[in-house]
Amino acid sequence: MERRALGGTGIEISRLVLGCGNFGGIGSAPAFFGQGESREEAFAIMDAAWELGITTFDTADAYGGGRSETWIGEWRRAKGSDVRDGLVLATKVFHSVLGVRGDVGLAPARIRRAVDGSLRRLGVERIDLYLTHEPDPDTPLADTLGVLEDFVREGKIGAFGGSNVGAEHIVGYQFVQNSYSLLDRAAEEDVLPLCERDGLGFEAFGPLAGGWLTGKYRRGEAAPPRSRMAQRPEPYLHLDDERVYRGLDELERRARERRTSMAALAFAWLLADERVTAVVVGPRRPEHLAPAVEALELEVSRAELAGLFE
Repeated sequence: MERRALGGTGIEISRLVLGCGNFGGIGSAPAFFGQGESREEAFAIMDAAWELGITTFDTADAYGGGRSETWIGEWRRAKGSDVRDGLVLATKVFHSVLGVRGDVGLAPARIRRAVDGSLRRLGVERIDLYLTHEPDPDTPLADTLGVLEDFVREGKIGAFGGSNVGAEHIVGYQFVQNSYSLLDRAAEEDVLPLCERDGLGFEAFGPLAGGWLTGKYRRGEAAPPRSRMAQRPEPYLHLDDERVYRGLDELERRARERRTSMAALAFAWLLADERVTAVVVGPRRPEHLAPAVEALELEVSRAELAGLFE
């Protein structure tokens, strides 16, 4: 699989990044700690990803209440030196690992405790990519960036970036990871142009908009069990709209014409954007990786597909 330099960080990542947000939970939500994919299921997904050439794994300290980092560390230790040396790890900080109310944010002292916890759970001496999970309105950005720069000098991390950041929060970060898909185009307004101007790497997460771009959600039908709309629908309720369904119908038609899947076309649309360094894929099962890998070989018209939802 192709690898690309993540902006000016000096670190290369695979064009597809394995998102591990469902390992032992559903994201950072304490209500779902212990749910999501089991340890055995997580290991199967990581095995499949590595075999497909996905060498970059993305997690967060609070995913699954620390289970995601812990299981990645255990999986890594069980592998040979080729995996341990070739794996690029990314993790994030902001939310509470234990689900403690108020234990959030990017204050320097808190980040120092958090990075040591991540190093321990992942079983590494250095985290390749360290991200703030979201902006902290209670901590000056300069204070947060100062600590992250210290981590680089101390050898605890290789580079640092921001996730879920607007253009006003990007200055000082070395790369960005934001939501971006055919159904979430906000990054095009100012974040992607700014990344392009300043030579910053950009990773797109949420490429299938919580499963909407797979065609699993239909007009007037209940959401499939364990799907995002069944478990955490709030971020996607605005997509339950006739305009979206018409676009999905057309995306499905075009996928049939090309003998591929809606998901593969959605991934290919992102990968065709030269500003996008990599796409974060969060499979629930190993076979869910197939459309993303197929997309690496597809050529699509970005303007044509983007117009489906306008």
